[in-house]
Amino acid sequence: MTMFGLDMMTLYFWCLIIFGGLTLIYVLLSDVVDVIFDVLPIDPALIFSFFTVFGATGYLVEKYSPLSGLLVLAIATVLALLLVILLHIFVFVPIKSADSSLGYTDDDLKGKLARVIISVPKDGFGEVVLSIGGSTVSRSAQSFENEEIPYDTEVLIIDVQTGVVSVTPYEKVLENYNK
Repeated sequence: MTMFGLDMMTLYFWCLIIFGGLTLIYVLLSDVVDVIFDVLPIDPALIFSFFTVFGATGYLVEKYSPLSGLLVLAIATVLALLLVILLHIFVFVPIKSADSSLGYTDDDLKGKLARVIISVPKDGFGEVVLSIGGSTVSRSAQSFENEEIPYDTEVLIIDVQTGVVSVTPYEKVLENYNK
């Protein structure tokens, strides 16, 4: 059986080589080239993986079995589709959900409570620690109202500028709120 002027074994081989290479390049450069593929409704890694598995399966079954051309084509298509579905369900979906749950921005820190672990001097920097997204994060800190804040004081993060949080004692915020 031939397709596009090539025998099927050659077509499967070139499909494996071309899409295997594209899969590898996409995995290595996905952050850079993702913008190009934003118009696609499905992840390009799934498309590249489908054709890579399709080419590999077709080549191996064509080479090592006595099956006919259409049956090999059907086996390669079904196996590639099955493996890509499993890849999507068990790899890509968990990675996407984990990726979105672990990230945070500096703006996410505003309004969070933290604890001073290195005293914040009047005109200098100290350090605070807080829990965000299941992780413990420490940040350099300065006093929002230019006052000394002692060790182990609970503070409220007011602002974040270039990785340094501006804090004020939480007890003071409560007092002002209750007035």
